[in-house]
Amino acid sequence: MEQVTSPSYVARMMKERGLAAKKGLGQNFLVDRNIVGRILENAALDGESWVLEIGPGLGALTGPLAERAAQVVAVEIDRELAAVLREVLAHPRIAIVEGDALEMDWRELLEDMGWRGQPLSLVANLPYYITSPLIMKALESGLPFTSIVVMVQKEVAERMLAAPGSKDYGVLSLAVQYYAEGSLVMKVPRTVFLPAPKVDSAVVRLLPRPPKVSAPRKELFQVIRAAFQQRRKTLRNALKALTVEWGLGLEQLDGALARCGLEPGVRGERLSLEEYSQLTEELLKGV
Repeated sequence: MEQVTSPSYVARMMKERGLAAKKGLGQNFLVDRNIVGRILENAALDGESWVLEIGPGLGALTGPLAERAAQVVAVEIDRELAAVLREVLAHPRIAIVEGDALEMDWRELLEDMGWRGQPLSLVANLPYYITSPLIMKALESGLPFTSIVVMVQKEVAERMLAAPGSKDYGVLSLAVQYYAEGSLVMKVPRTVFLPAPKVDSAVVRLLPRPPKVSAPRKELFQVIRAAFQQRRKTLRNALKALTVEWGLGLEQLDGALARCGLEPGVRGERLSLEEYSQLTEELLKGV
């Protein structure tokens, strides 16, 4: 761990192998072993755990994960970097897979590697440019993650953990609340990366659990996404097109809002997940 998180080692390794951080792939390599340690603590792995890692970079997390887990499957989109990782991280408990994590079927990938339902965690320093889609994919994957511990841009962490009424509250916040219990592990300064990004980061831990609301998932998130498509609109105006698509009239929309105790002028950012669930169920009664 000391080597891979040493700035001098990383700089030398990149120079010797002709590597350069690719801005288009969001490559900023973690060079702080204390932060690696905190991530490992919160991943709570044991000897039976499998880990899916997205964007291993130069392996700052990958090696230490393999010391604690039964198997680490690390997905790297950069062909040059994947080739280097296979060499420097040659280990029976590490599999470096080259490819686009957003396009892959994660369950199929893991099963091909020998996963048969063992405890599974997602642990990653996520590439900034695809952070939100990757988090949504993890939450919606249906895989039985025991924990999801990810380093993300600070602003994304704020959106993930935002409460109703705040400027950061939106679809991502509600998705996290629907699928998991979320908490902030730590804030991370930009200075612990090589090269340093222009923004600070944060480590977030999600503990997946069954949903606590009863509305059908598909329709619930249709309502949520419609509500936030144009944040400045009132909820009533934002939901007009969706209710027409569902075959409902404005009277039925107004009736559903009234039965939920919601004023016509309320905006979507004010509603809790429970209120969205109740509204969805009321609307579906008219379908």
